[in-house]
Amino acid sequence: MSQKGELIFLGSGTSQGVPVIGCTCSVCDSADPRDNRTRSSVHIHFPELSLQIDTGPDFRLQMLREKLNHIDAVLFTHEHQDHIAGLDDVRPIIFRLDKEMALYGQERVLNRIKKAFHYAFEPQPYPGAPRFTTTTITPNTPFTINGIEVIPIGVNHGKLPILGYRIGDVAYLTDVNDISNEAEHQLVGLKYLILDALHRKPHHSHFNLDQAIMWAKRINASHTYFIHMSHYMGKHEDVERQLPESMHLSYDGLRIPVNI
Repeated sequence: MSQKGELIFLGSGTSQGVPVIGCTCSVCDSADPRDNRTRSSVHIHFPELSLQIDTGPDFRLQMLREKLNHIDAVLFTHEHQDHIAGLDDVRPIIFRLDKEMALYGQERVLNRIKKAFHYAFEPQPYPGAPRFTTTTITPNTPFTINGIEVIPIGVNHGKLPILGYRIGDVAYLTDVNDISNEAEHQLVGLKYLILDALHRKPHHSHFNLDQAIMWAKRINASHTYFIHMSHYMGKHEDVERQLPESMHLSYDGLRIPVNI
């Protein structure tokens, strides 16, 4: 049975966010709200399921900004701080539902989370600590949450093996600089591709804009939105005019329909 849902770009920026503290470049000083890029994550909700992909340092303010108040599970792409640091802020949801929050990620990532948020995993956690369940997932092995299939896609972030995710007709690939043949096969037939594009210069662990455009053409989704952008990318309005048809810069608060 098909379902219609929505994906919300909670954040579209790189690890420092935009504006960068102390920077006075034209992007950091821009009055265009699309140039205000908090740390990258997305929220996907269907009638019976709300999924969060990554919980960065700006997670609490992002949820408040978008007036979101429910999450059934959190999927992690990898363990870097700009993707996990806000996890504690799911506590109000846990307390309101009186239910443990489900976390999904690779074993290495979940172990890092257990270390960073050790107080939530102790045998007798202090009152007020969040409560979690953890499920280890592996690349390219689909799983279901509330009947909805999630495909974890193995990609590389420099030398670090991380995960992207495909859910229905949308795929989310952040912090990536290499896509294998196996991963590319999982991306056939997309309506929406959300793809890392850090900035214009080469980088050792992220696609730059030219590489992202090349891969977007190769994957050939109906629409591609670039994410995890630094202030070196340039102003949203300027870059948007230069992109091929069907490709766009994402921005905080952008919403797109998804279907499964």
